[in-house]
Amino acid sequence: MNYVRTAILLAGLTALFMGVGFLIGGQTGALIALVIAAGMNLFSYWNSDRMVLSMYGAQEVDARTAPDLYRLVQELAGRAGLPMPRVYIIDSPQPNAFATGRNPENAAVAASTGLLNMMSREEVAGVIAHELAHIKNRDTLTMTITATIAGAISMLAQFGMFFGGNRDNNNGPGIIGTLAMVILAPIAAMLVQMAISRTREYAADRMGAEIVGEPRYLASALARMENAAHQIVHAIDRGHETARRSDAL
Repeated sequence: MNYVRTAILLAGLTALFMGVGFLIGGQTGALIALVIAAGMNLFSYWNSDRMVLSMYGAQEVDARTAPDLYRLVQELAGRAGLPMPRVYIIDSPQPNAFATGRNPENAAVAASTGLLNMMSREEVAGVIAHELAHIKNRDTLTMTITATIAGAISMLAQFGMFFGGNRDNNNGPGIIGTLAMVILAPIAAMLVQMAISRTREYAADRMGAEIVGEPRYLASALARMENAAHQIVHAIDRGHETARRSDAL
């Protein structure tokens, strides 16, 4: 059902792109926007693992440097029928984990020290299984396609803003219609993109539970992660309040 929903949302996003492209950029403008957006997202697709891991300062580990985590990922990847992904640890107190890579053969899984220190082995397994489900479902490819179409729609909106829409079409939307399209089209594309992302998350939740064999592991981990996020926000707020009081003195 999640695959059907994703396909419907992608079809809707494509239809939105075609409609906006015709009304604002014409065939030429739509093609230019699609080529530019595809080029940008194709580069991201092929290099996303290195870019994201570098951004977080992730360090690769193996069976010698992080035996517990490595063996856990190895066990879960075997259950999922996946090649063994590269394993990384992020030095951060914020409990977090993510998967990246353009396909299962070039995938990586990263977990923060906060997640490993805060969670039980079962909870960590639930989180890692969820990330492996993203790899198995090839969600990186799905979201790259989604980002390409959404990015092309945003570029078309910018074309409409600077060039006044499709001047070759005498039956175009007019100034008011063009302005409305320029404002509303990127918002609609963003909402559809968010809906597709959420659909993929639900699918990963379901498959992750199948991989680990117990859905309560992930549910417990998510509850603890949410609680930890609230504690961090409150700590930051208290720090700001203390700083304001110090400035007042």
